[in-house]
Amino acid sequence: MLTELLLGSALIVTSAVIAAAGWWGLSYLLGHWRDWLSRPPHGPKLMGTLVVAMLWTMVMMTISVWIWALAFVALDVFPTLESSVYFSLVAFTTLGLGDLVPPPGWRILGGLAAANGLLLMGLLSATLIETLRRIHQKQRDWRDRAS
Repeated sequence: MLTELLLGSALIVTSAVIAAAGWWGLSYLLGHWRDWLSRPPHGPKLMGTLVVAMLWTMVMMTISVWIWALAFVALDVFPTLESSVYFSLVAFTTLGLGDLVPPPGWRILGGLAAANGLLLMGLLSATLIETLRRIHQKQRDWRDRAS
C-alpha cells in the first residue's frame, strides 16, 4: 500500500508540474499576443483564444493520461498498452466504468489516478477561465480607451 501511495503521489506531482509548465508556456505565448488580442475585432480573437486554450488543456490532460498509462505498463498492471491507456482515461475522467480494474495490490493507483484527473480538470478549467477573463478585460479596456 505504501508503494502505491508513494508512486501515485509521484505521478500526481509529475502531472501537476507538466500542467503548470504547459500553462506557463501558454501564458507566455498569450503575453506576446496581448496587444494584438486587445485590438478589434474582439469576438473572433476571443473565440480563437478559447479554442487554443481548450486544445492546450486537452494536450495537458492527454499527457497526464499517458503518464499514468505508461506507469501501468511499466508496473505490468494491465496486459496491454491499450488497456492501460483505456483504464487511465476512464479513471482520469472519473467515469469509472468498472469493466477493467487493477489487480489487488494496485487498486489504490486507480483512485489516485481519478483524484489526479479531478484535480487537474479543476485546475485547468480555472486557469482557462482566468485566461479568457484577462483577455476579455484587456479588450474592454481597449474599447473604453478608444471611446
